[in-house]
Amino acid sequence: MLGLLAEQAVLFAVPLLVFQRTGSVGWAGMAFAVEWLPALLAYPFAGLLADRLGGRRLFLVANTARALVLISAALLCALRPHWTVGVLMAGSGLLSLCMAPVRMAVEKTTPALAGDGALSRLQALVQNLELLGRLLGPGLAALLAHALGKLPLLPVAACGFALSALCWRGLPGTQPVQADAQAPGHAAADLVLGWTLLWRNRPLRLLAGVGFIINLAFAVAVGANASVITGVFGASDHVFGLMNAAAGLCGLLALRLVPRLPGPQAMARLGTAGYAVLCAGMAAMAWTHSVAVYAAAFALSIGGAAWFNLFNRTLRVQAVASAHLGKVIGVFYLVQYLPFPVAGLVTAALGPTLGVQAIYKGMALLLALPGAVLMLQVARGAHDALLPRPDAPAAPRAAVAERA
Repeated sequence: MLGLLAEQAVLFAVPLLVFQRTGSVGWAGMAFAVEWLPALLAYPFAGLLADRLGGRRLFLVANTARALVLISAALLCALRPHWTVGVLMAGSGLLSLCMAPVRMAVEKTTPALAGDGALSRLQALVQNLELLGRLLGPGLAALLAHALGKLPLLPVAACGFALSALCWRGLPGTQPVQADAQAPGHAAADLVLGWTLLWRNRPLRLLAGVGFIINLAFAVAVGANASVITGVFGASDHVFGLMNAAAGLCGLLALRLVPRLPGPQAMARLGTAGYAVLCAGMAAMAWTHSVAVYAAAFALSIGGAAWFNLFNRTLRVQAVASAHLGKVIGVFYLVQYLPFPVAGLVTAALGPTLGVQAIYKGMALLLALPGAVLMLQVARGAHDALLPRPDAPAAPRAAVAERA
């Protein structure tokens, strides 16, 4: 939870600092792209590390590194103010490299902690914590920024990452692989195996496609929200913080409305309903001329995304044997989060000329047409993938154990 609050503080501070220093939505979009590209390259390797080192150990190392990066960035910005934009962009890239191991550590540890039949409930708890962090983080960040300034948020977030690492020291570790599987040649074979398992698992492959489209739309919105709120609508940065807090609250309430899901069909219906809600929210953001409607539509979209992501988390973990979870989820994350740097580049290239809301309209159409077709196929094929099954034994490297 502390790490999530720290992430939200950084996400609040960095876009505003870059936009206010440069006054350019193009620079803000470029910073967003730099923030995500290293993570994309790191995800497959982070998945291998999660399988080999175990989730707890990987989490401790990555969060300690994040704390050191933020302390260093804060010191450089304070000592050399004219370096601020460059330091923030470089620091965002380093934080991005550390984010991939943290996500893979959580993906690896969550199924190991879940008892029989408890996976969907534990995934809902993890997502509730993420949404609670999204709810509290921007509000706390806005208060701290008002009292201390935006730059001091960086060392405050560093303390959050360090404390988060300390909290994980008491968790049981997942079993790492044998030492003879850690040679460089085996790493290349594991990467190939991860891509092969993902491609031959049709429900997971389609789910990655849906996630790609959703994240492309929302990456544009998240990367441009600060400039839309403070630039297009002329509102204060406090409104930006309140909007993010309201979005977190909406997502949390959406999950609280979810009853115990009796079976795979109910989970698939939940994912489909969430997709429909976030499509409606994106469309409203694209065509509105009111900051209040924009903020409400963004919050509504986060609520729909909460339902979809619960379905997403459960399906992708249930469809992969635990022995190969890190390998497959690492490349799955690469596909799902590739839109983030792409969206930053699109915003940087088209935002200054077309306007951000024109890009939103294209994203809304993308969600409503090809995205909806893919989502219906995912929902139809989710039943078999979500059926409880014992883990398959570890497959030989040349074999593929997943179902097509």
